[in-house]
Amino acid sequence: MKRERGFAAGLAVLLAAPLIVAAVPLPQVQTAAPAPTSIFVEIDGLRSNNGQIMACMTANPKTFPDCQKDPNARHLTVPAVNRETVQFRDVPQGRYAIALFHDENGNGRMDKMMMLPREGFGFSRDAPLQFGPPRFGAASFQVGSVQVRTAIKVRYIL
Repeated sequence: MKRERGFAAGLAVLLAAPLIVAAVPLPQVQTAAPAPTSIFVEIDGLRSNNGQIMACMTANPKTFPDCQKDPNARHLTVPAVNRETVQFRDVPQGRYAIALFHDENGNGRMDKMMMLPREGFGFSRDAPLQFGPPRFGAASFQVGSVQVRTAIKVRYIL
């Protein structure tokens, strides 16, 4: 009998413990948002240094590779220099894809002839073409808390 009372008393203390712990406020732990990082892209394979490179980076699969409809897309325009490294700064963590083209005549758009691009183009992860531009999944990469370095080879059809 004595043992049963001791057990019952111990059980009562154990059952009341969560109520006591729940009544003690826990300190607030502040978790910092992940710091933005930079993405460095080396551009290789230009056939000339004429014009400019126009690049865009998006996290939205629906707007890749033409980032014009994505209000959150990042755009860069730099002089066309082979082996040039461009930088997207302050990029939050997430999944992104990059598309670029070599605007050789500097008119600000991709020139085409019979639906084929007349100017060079490239995609992150060197995503292959298959009856059109690659899908977001083929070109996308993960951005974490460390800098990302990647290369894009520019290809020409005409």
